Amino acid sequence: MTASFAPFNMSFLSWIAIVPLFVALEGASVKEGLYLGFIAGFIHFITLVYWIVEALAHYGGLNIFASVGILLLFVSYLALFPAIFSCLFLFLKDCRCYGVALSGCWVSLEYARAHLMTGFPWCLLGYTQYNNPCLVQSADLFGVYGLSFLIVLANISLWSVIFRRHGKKVWMEAVMTVVIISATVVYGYHCLSRSYGSQKQFRTVSVLIVQGNIDQSVKWNPDFQAKTIATYMDLTRKGILSGADLVVWPETALPCFFQDSRKIRKMLVGLVKNRGILVFGSPAYIKKNGMIKYYNRAYLLSPCRGDIQYYDKVHLVPFGEYVPFKTILGFINRLVPAAGDFESGGRNRILSSDGLDIGVLICFEAIFPNLARLYSQAGANILINLTNDAWFGKTGAPYQHLSMAVFRAVENRIPLIRAANTGISAIIQWDGKIVARTGLFRKEIILHSIGLCCHKPTFYVRYGYRFPVFLVFLSVVVILVHGIRNCKKKPH
Repeated sequence: MTASFAPFNMSFLSWIAIVPLFVALEGASVKEGLYLGFIAGFIHFITLVYWIVEALAHYGGLNIFASVGILLLFVSYLALFPAIFSCLFLFLKDCRCYGVALSGCWVSLEYARAHLMTGFPWCLLGYTQYNNPCLVQSADLFGVYGLSFLIVLANISLWSVIFRRHGKKVWMEAVMTVVIISATVVYGYHCLSRSYGSQKQFRTVSVLIVQGNIDQSVKWNPDFQAKTIATYMDLTRKGILSGADLVVWPETALPCFFQDSRKIRKMLVGLVKNRGILVFGSPAYIKKNGMIKYYNRAYLLSPCRGDIQYYDKVHLVPFGEYVPFKTILGFINRLVPAAGDFESGGRNRILSSDGLDIGVLICFEAIFPNLARLYSQAGANILINLTNDAWFGKTGAPYQHLSMAVFRAVENRIPLIRAANTGISAIIQWDGKIVARTGLFRKEIILHSIGLCCHKPTFYVRYGYRFPVFLVFLSVVVILVHGIRNCKKKPH
């Protein structure tokens, strides 16, 4: 299967990575294909999300055996998708236009994974191209699903030419694949050739990102709260002298309830003084009808206007911020012990001040394309991703998380600022280029200017999921038609 993400370029492997599975499936029965696909998927996903053990064992308080058990159970669920694809490969490999049909099936299954059981679109196949600037530009047309489709089509064509090598159909599909890839590259070059000047740049914003590198094991300890706040204050003072317009702290940078502390509010107002905007994360709560509801909140503090706005996280992390199926899994501790289970904020809310219309994505929300798209439709001109990846530990997960955020900038043609507690913090341009980034588990700041542009809504912003939905429809039709033809060929 596809190569797991790592802090180096492995994107080229995805163009050949599925070919071995196709070779193994040649001549297999549908039942054997189910087993082979499951094994391939299991191996792939266990090397991709192995960091779940680190999160559950180190920060969730589970013993190593329970943590491994949950990982194996979750990976088994994820492996069902390549298992189903392998069955469809064997069922459809002799149909007309099988390359397009099978690529559509792959995207349909990715789309299903992104929505079933709250959704887990982590590291879809198209994300492997995050550092391939020419190809990634097509995300403003079809999102990450367009690249997933193209990569699977390339793998099928390569397998057909090398291992089948017969019939005009094979070569016609191979030529079609080359034409589509070439068109995608040409489109990418066209997008990259456009300068900020031609994009009607209307403002340059000086951004200060503060990465406090607070150890997750002490982050919520009351004895360390004052030290945590002092760390962010000191780092901010070092960078704000250069005149930052926008200061960004990570998710839950304040490990306390900001709404209850006048002292902290006064400190933060004095920090940015008469200019600048501060965006930061802090837990919050609301008392209603004798009940307390907790929220993972992002605040915007604008001292010059005396303005405080906030956004409450909409898409929560299972086991990170709430425990699903409590009656069964109530023994599992949450990874964020600041309060009770968090509640969903219910809707996206743009934070606006001084010409900045900010769409905030908190942690896990950056992997859901539609959340960023809703902000773009509402008029956001900048995206901010506040996150705390400390509970991933020193694994590949922070790199995976960053790679997916790149696509949110390209899909919407809006720059994205990423502030992470322990890294990787970054500034991503509208074209997906990472122009500044920090190291992992380092106490650092980024001070960099970005240009805000007047963009027309991209094709993706206007039409969203129509491409994968069309492929779902196409896949169902092809499967039904091929099944009916097979039935007619068989003797009664």
